[in-house]
Amino acid sequence: MIKLRLLLAASLFIAPCAMAEGPIAIAVHGGAGTITPDQMTPERELAIRAALEQAVKAGHAVLDEGGSSLDAVTEAIRIMEDAPEFNAGRGAVLTEAGRVEMDAAIMDGATLEAGAVASVTGLRHPIDAARRVMTDSPHVMLMGEGAEVFARQFELEEKPTEWFITDFRRDQLRAIQAEPQASTQLSEDWYSTVGAVAIDRAGNLAAATSTGGMANKRWGRVGDSPIIGAGTYANNQTCAVSATGHGEFFIRYVVAYDICARMAYTARPLAQTSDEVVNLVLKNAGADGGVIAIDRHGRISMPFNTTGMYRAAIHRDGRLEVGIYRDDNRDDNRDEASDSEISPH
Repeated sequence: MIKLRLLLAASLFIAPCAMAEGPIAIAVHGGAGTITPDQMTPERELAIRAALEQAVKAGHAVLDEGGSSLDAVTEAIRIMEDAPEFNAGRGAVLTEAGRVEMDAAIMDGATLEAGAVASVTGLRHPIDAARRVMTDSPHVMLMGEGAEVFARQFELEEKPTEWFITDFRRDQLRAIQAEPQASTQLSEDWYSTVGAVAIDRAGNLAAATSTGGMANKRWGRVGDSPIIGAGTYANNQTCAVSATGHGEFFIRYVVAYDICARMAYTARPLAQTSDEVVNLVLKNAGADGGVIAIDRHGRISMPFNTTGMYRAAIHRDGRLEVGIYRDDNRDDNRDEASDSEISPH
């Protein structure tokens, strides 16, 4: 009888602990670069802020309903791939030949499984193809025509070429090609990749990134977005990261992985390691860009070394943050920076 009472008491103690759920949080970005209020019409700014808010709220709704971080980042990315304001899916930049070639990647922090596609055309949601690579193939990355054939096996939605191309991107390409150095230009003033990172109630992290790449790109150029460890990375032990910037530098410096690795090796907080990589390592290398990142406690960091970065977050306390310029939401990361100690692994 005594043993039975002890077991009952233990079960009453354990049950609430087992049912305890962790915090949920999500962040999205739509690119970083040289952007100031005088360079943007009020109408375009409103459209960008609305699209960012729609994406982050949609992803958060998935988490709030008990969905996985993978589902949340996928939902957020799909919305941004459909928004013509961003360089992903519809509204993606054009290659030198006037084509749309897209890249995407997704990573599961719980298993370290990942999937990516590169240089794909016609797929409305490249992020869906990347996720299928992760879940339904033995590979991590597929590219070009092969990736498109693979996607058709799952009847992923396709759109005609003209659906992806906007007047804004046509004008952008004409302006770039009118410059004398257009054929050798390797950088831009604006890197408009989209990305999302999230943590779900089970404590699982995920990261996803999607892009049209660099405007006027040639020779099948692929940047960092679909490269695991460079533009996209997630590990439940540390953090999840999605990057935006000059891809060649993000590849060389393995930016997304480096942020997570610095946390693991030094036990320093995410706010510190992400800022070190973006504002010291990359800046000293002459690279522009930024990242969104979230750690295993749901703390979000969104550093960038440019004048602006399209970004939005719903923090673990439910606060909504939407920003474009450096001074936007300057005080909104106050608790993320102060409550930031992690235990070494």
